[in-house]
Amino acid sequence: MSKARSEFKRNAHKLGFRAAFAALATFGALTLARPVGAQTETAPPPTSVEYLQYGVSLHTLTLLDAGDVCPGDQSKCILGSGGGLGLRLGYRSRGPLYFGATWQLSRLNSSNLLRLAILQRLTVDGRYYLDRGNRLTPYVLAGVGGAIYGNEFSASTAGIALSLGFGLEYQISERTVVTLLPAYQPVLFRRFTDALDRTLADGPLGFGLAHWLAVQVVIEARDPLERW
Repeated sequence: MSKARSEFKRNAHKLGFRAAFAALATFGALTLARPVGAQTETAPPPTSVEYLQYGVSLHTLTLLDAGDVCPGDQSKCILGSGGGLGLRLGYRSRGPLYFGATWQLSRLNSSNLLRLAILQRLTVDGRYYLDRGNRLTPYVLAGVGGAIYGNEFSASTAGIALSLGFGLEYQISERTVVTLLPAYQPVLFRRFTDALDRTLADGPLGFGLAHWLAVQVVIEARDPLERW
């Protein structure tokens, strides 16, 4: 059993490295590509302007550890790796702060225990930009919210979703940015029962913590907000 679990973790880590490399290659292609006929550099957005910032993302999810959700045979774990898409909407202040919300939908590998395993997360996010007036701007992200997991869009279990990441945001036009965002995304699931009649997430206080690494490629638009 321990050998199978070790092999599962090695495979998950390999998948995570491959996903990160693929996302980095995609990000590099987007940032290096310039519009035909472009003659001048696009200046970074002025910090004296507030923005409504919204966009979409594609992501991969690599399961790092299922924890108490699957304490036994990992080959029959109802949680796995996967991928999906996300939507986000937020407010970018005149300074280094951003506040918003993110909805994320992921199709996961459930070891055939669910016909269509869907994980949904809805989090409130904050970003702190390390802005130096360049087109490439890093930021740190933290988020908290809820998650549901089940077959298709039903909920076999629910829990608390967290996010902690580091983004690299690149401005490709005056109002469009693209971001590479790796993030640690744990979910604390409530105890539930699977199709094999096993009790899962049966940890302390009836919860189980699962750990994922998400690698996201995000494209967002910015609309200036008029001053009050």
